[in-house]
Amino acid sequence: MSELRHRRGDGDGNEKVETAGESDHVDSEEEKVLEEKYVDELAKSLPQGTDKTPEILDSALSGLSSRWRNWVIRGIFTWLMIGGFCLLIYGGPLALMITVLCVQVKCFEEIINIGYAVYRVHGLPWFRSLSWYFLLTSNYFFYGENLIDYFGVVINRTDYLRFLVTYHRFISFSLYCVGFVWFVLSLVKRYYMRQFSLFAWTHVALLIVVTQSYLIIQNIFEGLIWFIVPVSMIICNDVMAYVFGFFFGKTPLIKLSPKKTWEGFIGGGFSTVVFGLVLSYLMSQYPYLVCPIEYSESLGMTMDCEPSGLFRLQEYTTPAFMLPLVRAFGREKINLYPFMIHSLALSIFSSVIGPFGGFFASGFKRAFKIKDFGDVIPGHGGIMDRFDCQFLMATFVNVYITSFIRTATPQKLLQQVYNLKPEQQLQLFYALKESLENRNILNLIP
Repeated sequence: MSELRHRRGDGDGNEKVETAGESDHVDSEEEKVLEEKYVDELAKSLPQGTDKTPEILDSALSGLSSRWRNWVIRGIFTWLMIGGFCLLIYGGPLALMITVLCVQVKCFEEIINIGYAVYRVHGLPWFRSLSWYFLLTSNYFFYGENLIDYFGVVINRTDYLRFLVTYHRFISFSLYCVGFVWFVLSLVKRYYMRQFSLFAWTHVALLIVVTQSYLIIQNIFEGLIWFIVPVSMIICNDVMAYVFGFFFGKTPLIKLSPKKTWEGFIGGGFSTVVFGLVLSYLMSQYPYLVCPIEYSESLGMTMDCEPSGLFRLQEYTTPAFMLPLVRAFGREKINLYPFMIHSLALSIFSSVIGPFGGFFASGFKRAFKIKDFGDVIPGHGGIMDRFDCQFLMATFVNVYITSFIRTATPQKLLQQVYNLKPEQQLQLFYALKESLENRNILNLIP
């Protein structure tokens, strides 16, 4: 088979004939070497969070070895973060939602900053501005969907907001199209591949960060317990895996994270299952934590309800393998909240699949030879370093609720009814009235 050849000057006015394959191979090798050197330089310029500690703490721990110094620093700031998380829970659902939004923005910034640092040498136009524009449009769409779902009945009664509700998705798509056209107009012939790579980078960041934060807020509306328990499970798994790995770890788990061990993985998983069952038992007793968040014009956001069957003690026959343990307490049956059975599924997911969110983040960081996404939290790194597993968990919880828990609520059904034409609303009204009369339900109302 004949080879495709072309002529290239050798610098002395002569021409050298070489195959296209040879030329491409040389160019690709040169580009690979240059790319490798650039990534090395990039790693030096990006934040390395675990190396940044307050001067007072740094001097106080100067006598410790680096291993124990890192242990103490991680421990201090872990407890500070847990304390802050408890304060946010005390602040209520609105405080949690605002925090989720702030975390989302910070995680997006850390991911985009790495992309910007990688390609800034090329002077690509509008990359950062376009990235933030797409973040705003995505948030407008997703948070608008939440507002319509949970506050649509009230919004529909406000004339000037009804337009935004009715055409929310069309407006969102129009805003996205503006960004899409903006991107196309910003293309520079010399950097097509780089610009399309960054376009993909931005959209992957939106998928990982914005979509998951939307699902987290949906989980909060189902009841604070659906947010607090999964988040706490990930925290427990992360902490206990580190503890077991620190003291007992000998067997490497995965090459992406050389410090992760099987001992830490198994110890963290077992601890998470036990912790999840205990926490679920305690939290299932408080209506404030288990009631769905609803909105009424007179009371605003409310979390007052008659707890569903999930959060009422029920008697279960003890499995055969647990009978000896239960009989030691003089019983053959046990009382459990059904939610504890669901929390068992959540804890298994957070122990087995959840860590792979961290492994994914480790692979991402290794690709750019950086230790952390940022330097916000001493001993831990950036915000994204702490929430890499939380996003995966949030998606699972939302899918789990949708598949096994959620039922239609009058508020959501009313939202759909208000979107019907007047004659359709009347048709529905008479059909519902006739059904209630036939079942003698209307006659029971005083």
